[in-house]
Amino acid sequence: MALLVFGNASLADDFDHQHKTYAEVLENHVEWSEDGTASTVDYQALKAGPDNLNQYLEQLSGVEKSSFDNWNKDQQLAFLINAYNAFTLKLIIDNCPLDSIKDIGAFWQNPWKKRFFTLLGEDMHLDQVEHDIIREPGAYNEPRIHFAVNCASIGCPALRTEPFTAERLEQQLEDSTERFLRDETRNRYRDGQLEVSSVFKWYREDFERGWQGIDSLHDFFLGYTEELDLDEDAQETLRSGEMDYRFLDYDWSLNEH
Repeated sequence: MALLVFGNASLADDFDHQHKTYAEVLENHVEWSEDGTASTVDYQALKAGPDNLNQYLEQLSGVEKSSFDNWNKDQQLAFLINAYNAFTLKLIIDNCPLDSIKDIGAFWQNPWKKRFFTLLGEDMHLDQVEHDIIREPGAYNEPRIHFAVNCASIGCPALRTEPFTAERLEQQLEDSTERFLRDETRNRYRDGQLEVSSVFKWYREDFERGWQGIDSLHDFFLGYTEELDLDEDAQETLRSGEMDYRFLDYDWSLNEH
């Protein structure tokens, strides 16, 4: 795929922090499941429809690093989450039809390492945005981003039907976390054991870095006992640090409808 070199430096000075163009994309092409714990994307309609997605990607790529550095942390994080998700949508529609995002790329290069867009003045791939910028130790210290970035797969936490914005970032991150933990196909308590998404295995260190004073998965899950439907005995086992975990297989099937 050719590198998507979107960019107009003048766009950076009046960047729309409400992400209105992206809001139209999501509103028209993403749907919540009936219980609101997952979502699906109409990739075919997105590919065939108005060019709002490309317009938004151009807005993102027009932001210079110097402008980004002057934003507050919530503006930065909302921008980065939306950028990751929007460029993932672009990656999918440019490679449809697909059964999985993992079908993209040659056997020696996974899709998250493909440099196909520009952001903050650099040619980037998706892993750079997530791991080198968002997850950089000391930058944002926000483990709930793992329920916000979406890798176009059924196993992923849901892609929201609205963009993340600085003003609502806390509420949106918490809501996305609660929705994901309520989904019993990905997180559940069974026979004295917590069966949880592999997200918690892959990124366990992010949940143990002291966010809101939390330094263990046990403590993180204790904040969501209602969503995980944990009874008093299960909560006590968590508090004692004796809870057993089973990490569930990840479903990489495309989150399409």
